[in-house]
Amino acid sequence: MYASLGMLDLKGLTQLCFKDSSLATGSKLFITPQQLRKLSVGPGKLLVSSRRFHTRRLLSTQTRAKHDHTVMTDDPSAMENIKSDTKNLRIMELDPGLEPYKDHFEYRMKRFSEQKMLIDRYEGSLEEFAKGYLKFGLNREEGCIVYREWAPAAEEAQLIGDFNGWDGWNHKMEKDQFGVWTIKIPDVNGNSVIPHNSRVKFRFKHSNGVWVDRLPAWIKYATVDTTRFAAPYDGVYWAPPPAERYEFKYPRPPKPEAPRIYEAHVGMSSSEPRVNSYREFADNVLPRIRANNYNTVQLMAIMEHSYYGSFGYHVTNFFAVSSRSGTPEDLKYLIDKAHSLGLRVLMDVVHSHASNNVTDGLNGYDVGQPTQESYFHTGERGYHSLWDSRLFNYSNWEVLRFLLSNLRWWLDEFKFDGFRFDGITSMLYHHHGINTAFTGDYNEYFSESTDVDAVVYMMLANSLIHSLLPDAMVIAEDVSGMPGLGRPVDDGGIGFDFRLAMAIPDKWIDYSKNKSDDEWSMSDITRTLTNRRYTEKCVAYAESHDQSIVGDKTIAFLLMDNEMYFGMSCLSEASPTVDRGIALHKMIHFITMALGGEGYLNFMGNEFGHPEWIDFPRIGNNWSYDKCRRQWELVDTEHLRYKFMNEFDRAMNLLDEKFSFLASTKQIVSSVDEEDKVIVFERGDLVFVFNFHPYNTYDGYKVGCDSPGKYRVALDSDAWAFGGHGRVGHDVDHFTSPEGLPGVPETNFNNRPNSFKVLSPPRTCVVYYRVEEDVLVEPKDDVQDGDLDDAMETHEAAPVIENAARSSEIP
Repeated sequence: MYASLGMLDLKGLTQLCFKDSSLATGSKLFITPQQLRKLSVGPGKLLVSSRRFHTRRLLSTQTRAKHDHTVMTDDPSAMENIKSDTKNLRIMELDPGLEPYKDHFEYRMKRFSEQKMLIDRYEGSLEEFAKGYLKFGLNREEGCIVYREWAPAAEEAQLIGDFNGWDGWNHKMEKDQFGVWTIKIPDVNGNSVIPHNSRVKFRFKHSNGVWVDRLPAWIKYATVDTTRFAAPYDGVYWAPPPAERYEFKYPRPPKPEAPRIYEAHVGMSSSEPRVNSYREFADNVLPRIRANNYNTVQLMAIMEHSYYGSFGYHVTNFFAVSSRSGTPEDLKYLIDKAHSLGLRVLMDVVHSHASNNVTDGLNGYDVGQPTQESYFHTGERGYHSLWDSRLFNYSNWEVLRFLLSNLRWWLDEFKFDGFRFDGITSMLYHHHGINTAFTGDYNEYFSESTDVDAVVYMMLANSLIHSLLPDAMVIAEDVSGMPGLGRPVDDGGIGFDFRLAMAIPDKWIDYSKNKSDDEWSMSDITRTLTNRRYTEKCVAYAESHDQSIVGDKTIAFLLMDNEMYFGMSCLSEASPTVDRGIALHKMIHFITMALGGEGYLNFMGNEFGHPEWIDFPRIGNNWSYDKCRRQWELVDTEHLRYKFMNEFDRAMNLLDEKFSFLASTKQIVSSVDEEDKVIVFERGDLVFVFNFHPYNTYDGYKVGCDSPGKYRVALDSDAWAFGGHGRVGHDVDHFTSPEGLPGVPETNFNNRPNSFKVLSPPRTCVVYYRVEEDVLVEPKDDVQDGDLDDAMETHEAAPVIENAARSSEIP
């Protein structure tokens, strides 16, 4: 039997012990009767049982009247559903090595199922729960503006702004039993009292009697006075009249077979040292992305962040579009323009932590209250020591509402096509990955260090996203490699569609910085690129923004360094350093794409070997914008060699466009030769030959393949169009020979039933496709030789290298 605290007799209770899911497994939390009276989880009602504490959210007094005090888990049918969810974990079938951790998977699935059922019961559904932005913050409701804010620690509260001269005594707010403050401001003469685009703030008094001003937590736009140094941000009431609202014109493009992602930062996308705008990016940069045959754009730094140098990762206002680059309507224009070009748009979402800022960030709502009444954990658990930021309490009902609603807001209001979740490793573990070397031992993933609250939140988030938008794409940035991260929630996984293959760029940095050409290990490279979990898809990348920021170098810069400043002109012969650098730049990016995952990512500018790092304005560079830009003129200048790397990037994306090798489950590495420094593999229907040797050319080099027939060059990094030396003939037919006994792999050549011979120059990668031929037709008596020739005509797909230029045309 369950009872609310109001019904519970505490006189005889001296000490209560229960398992706390937010603590280490098996630990116990002791609560005195005095503490018990104060304890609540979120603004919900605490229910007590002999098994555990349950919380429930009562939406209103009317809602409360409808429900008894029995929680969802007392419903026999609900209990059966939860048991079914926890027992049918397909993830165990896919990886028997997880069997010793079955209890862990069952426990977190039980927690997920219970949480979702509670949400379904008390909020209607997960999807309805995630409409919090329609209730909280400033919204129009029946001839008035209604403002609601969850601030249970506040003792008094007011709404202030331009509309009342920043004097809130006539706009006091009322607090309900769940810590939610509300005020209704009726229209006057049919007009809103708070004008569109006017400034507002939430003023409240906390327990020490001090009044503080904060930006509304759910504010949808925030601006700053750029003429004042270190000025605090102001919340802005954003409600444009119909004539000023952007209306989407184009539908979302269909989900691609495999994502080819262009990671971009709008603010630093100008060729000038300044902050670029959403509209300028849409008009000037999106066509470049489309021309290079990417199908997805991933936008960084969209959520408002007061410190530009944080790269957008210290978020202050989660529902607000970064005002540096324009208004919410401007961002909608960008996304609609991308959709018109056939580009899907992902958002870099940061739910792993929040800015430590008080005056303009969510952290300002923490005024010393217990974690149950805050967005964040208290003490050490609520602070990330390396990031200097606050950490969410993912078990709190109102935190779940806030974060899940945040995801729905960006999907519904701005038509994003999915997310890349930042900082997943920090969320997965109580230690946040700090001073932790992940070796692959499963004990590192499933132990008392696992933050099950955060895992359950991510399961809810992925369930919500895919419910709202079945074709959504959700990518996890996790360096630990937790098993099951990329499996569906119903299977017992966390539900991400892809994870970033984060070990790959580290390998290329190590090789480029620390190893001479003869020390490059083909087996080590191959192992790094193919080391991913079965059935869990990866997005591979050679370099992202992480490898491009100040203090590091891009791959092109590592390979060519200062010679990029004076040795990139086509009007003179390339130096050995530049020749090597361009050749390896193409090979590194292409083998990463072709062998490293089921998707591919490139950061803005690296497709043409951008020579310099990114350095955002900061005190260390005297607040300079000089390196906070992309030098597009380098690739646009006809006589500079940057164009060759860009053309190859365009061509390798086009290769996937034509042959869909990234989406293929067929990936067979047939030869890894350390002496020849050659890697041969098949991906889909293509055969790839990478020769990393610095000077050896192999004529008549034998490569294995699956299907017999005639092969021709589909893509050649050594072509003149890509700054190569044109040593491979593109009109040569390569006919296969059978190898060994049919059906007996050990008698084949490199376990392949067929082979053909190729020319493989040093530092080149060449791809071969099988020419499809029509079935031969027996000639009739009256058919002449010429007619027979017509009947035997071969229909060949033109090689990608001959179509790369044409692919740049925008439809």
